[in-house]
Amino acid sequence: MYVYRIEETLREVPLKEALAGGAPYAAVMSRDEWLEAAESFAMGIDLDLELEHPLTTKAEVNIDSLTGSFSIPDRKAPQSTDYYFAFALDEKGIVFIDDGGYSIALIRPLIKNKRWKYPSLERFLYDFLENIVKRDLPVLEAFERRLSRVEERILDNEGAEVLEDVARIRGDLLALRTHYEQLLDLGQELGENENGFFEEKNLRYFDMFCARIMRLQDYATTLREITVQARDLYQSQLSEKQNRIMTILTVVTTIFTPLTLVTGWYGMNFKYMPELEWEYSYPIVFLISLAIALGSLLFFKLKKWL
Repeated sequence: MYVYRIEETLREVPLKEALAGGAPYAAVMSRDEWLEAAESFAMGIDLDLELEHPLTTKAEVNIDSLTGSFSIPDRKAPQSTDYYFAFALDEKGIVFIDDGGYSIALIRPLIKNKRWKYPSLERFLYDFLENIVKRDLPVLEAFERRLSRVEERILDNEGAEVLEDVARIRGDLLALRTHYEQLLDLGQELGENENGFFEEKNLRYFDMFCARIMRLQDYATTLREITVQARDLYQSQLSEKQNRIMTILTVVTTIFTPLTLVTGWYGMNFKYMPELEWEYSYPIVFLISLAIALGSLLFFKLKKWL
C-alpha cells in the first residue's frame, strides 16, 4: 500500500494521517487491501467496482463518489497487451486499486519531478492522466514512419506480407483510437463535476486533458485512413501487375494466331498443293512468319501496348 498527501509534492504518509484531512490524498493498494480498508474511506460507493480485469476505461457517478477503471494498451503491442486497474475518488482524494503495479509506475515520476505551486486533487489527476499519454505522440509518429516504409515496399512490388503489416498497423491504431475515445469520455465525466468534488477554477485541467486526447485521437484516425490508402495502393499495384501480364499474354496470342493459321494450313494433307514441291517454299514461309511476328511487335510498340 502506498498513500500520499498532495501537497507541494507528493509526500508519503500513513493511511490514518491521509484520512485525517487537511490535504487531498492519493492511495494505491491491492484488491485485498482495498476490500479490507474500503469502509474507512467512507466513499458511499453504490456500484460494484471492476476489480478483476476491467475491459474499458470509464468513470461512473455514485452517490458520494466517482468510481471507474482504466484499461491501458501497451504501446509496443496495443492489440495484445493491456494494463488495468480500478479507482474510486471523492472530494478528499483518490484510491487506485491495482494488483499489477502500473498505477504506482505512473505516480512515481510525479513524486520525483513535480512541485505544485497550487496543489490540488484536480492538478494531481491532470498530471496522472498526462503520464498515461505522455509518450504517445512519438508512438504515433513511429506508426507514420512505418506506413511510409510500407508504401515504399508496395511501390517496390513486394509480396502479400505487406498487407499483413498494414493489417497489423491498422489493428494497433484501432486499439489506440478506442483507448483515446474512452479517455476522452473519462475526462469529460470528470469535467462535468456532477458531485461537486472539484473546484470550478480547476476544471480547466480536465478541459486541457480532453483537448490533448482529441488531438491524439485525430492523429490516430488520420493514420488509420492512411492504412486504407496503403491497402488501396497495394490493390492498384496488383491490378496493374495483372494487367501487364494479361497484355503480354494477349500480345503473344495475337502474334502466334496467324502463325498457327499458317502451320494449320500447311498441315493439311491435300495432294494438290503445288508450293509443296517448290524448293523455296520453306524459306518463304519462314520469312512470311518472321515478318508477321516482327510486324505485330512493331505495331504494338507504335500503339504503346508494350
